[in-house]
Amino acid sequence: MKAALTGIRVLDVTYYVPGPFTGKRLAELGAEVIKVEPPSGDPSRGMGGGIVHRAHNAGKHIIQLDLKSKEGKREMLEWVGSADVVVETFRPGVMKKLGLDYETAKQLKPDIVYCSLSGYGQSGRLANLGSHDLNYLALSGALDQLRDDKGRPVHPTNTLADYTGGLLACEQILAALIRKFRTGQGVYLDIALAEVMAEFLPNHDAYHAAGLSDHGVPEIGGGRISYAIYETKDGRYVTLGALEEKFWRNFCALAGRPDWESWAGLMPGTPQHAEVSAFFKTKSWRRWYELSLDHDCCLAPVLSADERHAHPFFQDRVAQLHRSAANLSCFE
Repeated sequence: MKAALTGIRVLDVTYYVPGPFTGKRLAELGAEVIKVEPPSGDPSRGMGGGIVHRAHNAGKHIIQLDLKSKEGKREMLEWVGSADVVVETFRPGVMKKLGLDYETAKQLKPDIVYCSLSGYGQSGRLANLGSHDLNYLALSGALDQLRDDKGRPVHPTNTLADYTGGLLACEQILAALIRKFRTGQGVYLDIALAEVMAEFLPNHDAYHAAGLSDHGVPEIGGGRISYAIYETKDGRYVTLGALEEKFWRNFCALAGRPDWESWAGLMPGTPQHAEVSAFFKTKSWRRWYELSLDHDCCLAPVLSADERHAHPFFQDRVAQLHRSAANLSCFE
């Protein structure tokens, strides 16, 4: 799939994370991505000494244009005329003020796929308000699903809405490109990050409408000892996702406790939960890590971002991608 978009030109007129991540994903699929930055550069160049910028703009051709100047606008319009896709993340109305909006773009390229990616969309009461990832998580209902044992929302250390929005933008752009090549028609895409996160809550809406739960599927909402997070002997954590009877039975076999087999649906806070918790504390995190590789009971260690690179799953996936790339090169 690395070369699926070969021959497609994308103008990436975006800053920070969601837009650049969209462009990065398209570049990884083979598109030629032209990253358009102001003379001062994308502001993310100043984050972490440029780390944020480098993480999301690999594989792109970066040019610097002053879109407020006559010459910069002229050159940008030339790029638009040769592009298949434009992605922009300015506040609503800015591209129109610059004379680079969709209506202008489609006069130059009638089949252009034009994607505006913003926090709250291009219209509506919140459209022109400043916002960031934590706001989108809060407004969408997603943050309310991430609570500690005291019921307080947990502050994520990753920008979940930014990345999810980038993935959805890619999905919509790819669908629009199919339409473009089938019909010759372009399209305008208005993607709001807050709305994207809300799209992950259909189970919650359905259970709430049925009067069954305010927090989605009860079986996975922290109400069963068979689907929970447990502390290890050395103060780290592992996850157990033994929802199905066979997996819980396999876990009981691993523990050497067939008498636990009837406990799967019991709640945290019960004496039985305390007994299972105590069992997890009899082994170190490393030992649970090793056991998770061989025992089929939906057991996985909580890894740091860096530790994941050494895990066999990710190592196997990288090796598989290299093999696939080598096989494809034989046909080029």
